[in-house]
Amino acid sequence: MPPEKRWLDPPPLTAEAEHELQGYPWVLRQILSNRGYTSQAAAQQFLDALPPPGTEPENMLGIPQAVDRLEFALDHAEPVAIYGDYDADGVTATALLVQFLGQLGANVRGYIPNRFDEGYGLNTDALSSLKEQGTRLVITVDCGIRSPVEADHAQKIGLDLIITDHHHPLGAVPPALSVINPKQPGDSYPDKNLAGVGLAYKLAAGFLNHLGKKHLVLDSPLVADDFLDLVALGTISDLAPLKGENRALVKAGLQSIRQPHRQGLAALIGVSGLIAQNVSASDISFTLGPRLNAAGRLDSALAAFDLLISTDLYQAGELAQKLENQNRERQDITRQALARAEALAEPAQTDQLLLFAADPEFNPGIVGLVASRLTELYYRPSVVAHFGPEYTRASCRSIPEFHITDALDECADLLEHHGGHAAAAGFTVRNDRLPELIMRLQQVASRQLSTLDLRPTLQADVEIPLHELKPAILEILEQLQPTGNGNPPAFFLSRGLKIQRSKVVGKDNAHLKLTVTDGRITYDAIGFRLGHWFENMPPFVDLIYTYEMNEFNGNKTLQLNLRDLKPAQS
Repeated sequence: MPPEKRWLDPPPLTAEAEHELQGYPWVLRQILSNRGYTSQAAAQQFLDALPPPGTEPENMLGIPQAVDRLEFALDHAEPVAIYGDYDADGVTATALLVQFLGQLGANVRGYIPNRFDEGYGLNTDALSSLKEQGTRLVITVDCGIRSPVEADHAQKIGLDLIITDHHHPLGAVPPALSVINPKQPGDSYPDKNLAGVGLAYKLAAGFLNHLGKKHLVLDSPLVADDFLDLVALGTISDLAPLKGENRALVKAGLQSIRQPHRQGLAALIGVSGLIAQNVSASDISFTLGPRLNAAGRLDSALAAFDLLISTDLYQAGELAQKLENQNRERQDITRQALARAEALAEPAQTDQLLLFAADPEFNPGIVGLVASRLTELYYRPSVVAHFGPEYTRASCRSIPEFHITDALDECADLLEHHGGHAAAAGFTVRNDRLPELIMRLQQVASRQLSTLDLRPTLQADVEIPLHELKPAILEILEQLQPTGNGNPPAFFLSRGLKIQRSKVVGKDNAHLKLTVTDGRITYDAIGFRLGHWFENMPPFVDLIYTYEMNEFNGNKTLQLNLRDLKPAQS
């Protein structure tokens, strides 16, 4: 059973927020205040999804130099390679720059390493091979910021390198011709949260701005915003926070996705069972993103890349169906690996604050998914690894109280490679160093977490009697879109509701369906992964939920999407 969640009541409105936001409906006023938008100007900027000031591409360190080098490459017909990562962020970024430069007449190709043969990020063999094939310029997307050895190798073999990467640097930036990463020292760019595909977009936009300032006229109209569908796909799939500039880019990108001009994306939407004009950020998170990621998890990510750049109806349909099949296979493999990881980590029987599971049978492409599920289930940082003949390659997931990449940085002397974010990371370590690494990570976890009450926290945005939930509230909630990481949907809290009906649904009876009432109105509710409540369902409950429109078989109904429930307080 998952750990009990800590519930927090909605915080009170400050006097400033009460005064500044009085023109908004009370529900929206409360939600805006909860998210820190307590002035009229800040609230309106958020609701209008406006980027912060100063986000012109030229303000990002490295873009002016990259633009000059790109112009030279186009003028001299130099072969250019876009070197990406194999996840959805890297694949969309690779597709963006390949198509963008291709439409400018560049001699450009995409290169995505194979997860199983080459591993993550830049590798010297690939760079040497690209040089031997005539490539003069390599532009990385979503990788490279922690590759000083590979960047030095590129210099030695006469290969110009531009690095675009949103991951945190480790020490000095690599010796590349240009490094585009707002997290690097000395970069004053106001938004540090762009995904890899967001940086690729900024490079494209910066190049077009450069051409415009030189009064160069293109043979055909080309605008960077033509690629915002890819930006939305990659940004949401990579769990980049949906606030600031990301919110602006994703909101515009969703509008493009809802009228898809990309043949491959239309095919993927079709095989996923979605309706294009209704695609939401949640649909990308849970439906489209996993299918794009499935290719790189089980095989080569080239199928996802080829899908996104395909202009052939038949080819796009075939590739979309391939990703659909791979995603189903990925789901089966993940379920089996999770059961094995739980047995190895023994989370229910151990007092360790960091969970660890390694097995030679684990598919390296799904260890991150398994780690994510362990962390979700037990609210502990988790490391799940494929134990190979010589090296162990692991993915890590964490909780807000524990910055997993900082923890790995403390153990960098043991690692071959590592990198990531606060909540997710990966590393490669020699097998003989693995026991010491796990011991030291456990020590870091103990130092930081042993005195904390480790329970997931649910912050209610609005406490509301059930009968006050009206369809008009959905129109208010629509103004918060796109929601996701960094901008969660609004959570409502209702107390003392009577259970009229309950049942379990889904595979392994994992999910819960309820009908609840406050005596004045009745609502259906769905609780994903809350099926464990069914056997001991109290007669009256308090609920935390999101309020939504459910569409099934053409029928639309209002429902509560449960985040948690508790026996009603007397």
